[in-house]
Amino acid sequence: MEKLFDIIHEDADLLAINKPAGLVCHPTKGDVYSSLISRVRLHLGEGAPAHLVNRLDRETSGVILIAKSPEADAALKKLFALRRVEKEYLGIAHGHFSAEAVTCEAPLGKDEQAIIAIKDCVRQDGAVSKTEFAVEQRFTRPEGNFTLLRIRPHSGRKHQIRIHLQHLGHPLIGDKLYGGDERLYLDFVLRRLTVEQRAQLILPCQALHAAVLRFTWHGHDWEFRAEPEAWFTDFVAGKPCTPDWAEKYL
Repeated sequence: MEKLFDIIHEDADLLAINKPAGLVCHPTKGDVYSSLISRVRLHLGEGAPAHLVNRLDRETSGVILIAKSPEADAALKKLFALRRVEKEYLGIAHGHFSAEAVTCEAPLGKDEQAIIAIKDCVRQDGAVSKTEFAVEQRFTRPEGNFTLLRIRPHSGRKHQIRIHLQHLGHPLIGDKLYGGDERLYLDFVLRRLTVEQRAQLILPCQALHAAVLRFTWHGHDWEFRAEPEAWFTDFVAGKPCTPDWAEKYL
């Protein structure tokens, strides 16, 4: 039986999971292992309530919360809506950040020039957005210079971290949509990425990991932490990219 996911915490009200990269949150036309929520239902049992409190992009790994009742779901989603949940991400960006810390407050909205309908961009009439970036490590590999970042988004706009990094001139490694060439995203969707395009991406998934969630609920301070997957940490450690990375995710 295939492993469903890594459990960070579970009690009568809440299930916290470390979602792997490459797994969508919502049901698809695939088998019961093809989405996170379908795997959750396998874990909890047929008919058990399961509500996704937060969501991550398919390629983003990290902490996901599942409420086991409508009441818990509503309460936790309210905390997110009121911005009472502190989030921390880890990301690997192209290039060496010159400053130790950078705050980006560029407003975000729909990219009307993009060939990809879901793509957003920085635009002056966009929604207020704020992301803090702090350098954890600068490193160099044969593929180039990179920076490991600890990231704190203060608003929850679509693709916010990825767009702000692109805006700063340091896009995420492996980002097919905001890495500078939209054709990578199209060719990935159509399953026609070439060897050259895979080499251009360097990593099979965008190097973004939801590492920490903190909030106060039911009079208790909660903190859930999740470690990145091996391909993420191996890259930072200087280990060579292996063919199985691409085979698994691309």
